[in-house]
Amino acid sequence: MTSPTSAAAKPGFKQRATHELKDYAFVSGYLAILFCAVATYTMLLLRKYGESSTLNYTFAIINALVIGKVILIGDMMHIGRRAESRPLYQTVIFKSIAFGLFIFAFHLLEEFIKRLIHHEPAGTVLHQIELTQLISRAIVILCALFPLFAFRELPRYLGEGKLHEIFFSRTPPSRAES
Repeated sequence: MTSPTSAAAKPGFKQRATHELKDYAFVSGYLAILFCAVATYTMLLLRKYGESSTLNYTFAIINALVIGKVILIGDMMHIGRRAESRPLYQTVIFKSIAFGLFIFAFHLLEEFIKRLIHHEPAGTVLHQIELTQLISRAIVILCALFPLFAFRELPRYLGEGKLHEIFFSRTPPSRAES
């Protein structure tokens, strides 16, 4: 039989599933907003230069959902966990870069599988990727990951629930007077 302290220390399946679903919704929602903004900007820029372009948020949202799941899989694999003992800025930078590389590896795997399904030569994945497009995507993803991981790491430094209190309380948190 488990003691009340060990039961409180180890959440059950329902609590873990709820936490992971909330985390997935947050990460995917954040990425969806960012990717939709980039899609809008791209469409407006193309129109400015006479290119016909339709606004399609479907790809941006699907991409956000996939990358959100990739980030959660990376969490389950403990990517970047060693950096958690470092100062916050180092943890954020390290995790952003590590997850950026993980997302890139997933993208290459996805392209490889797509080529196999469409009966194309699998070895052409690296040859057919445009370097400028790859660099621009990597910059966007990295810029998205810095604030994402800063926001996800802050509760470890502030304490659980403190960040939520700071963002959603009507009054500022009380400060200890010196």
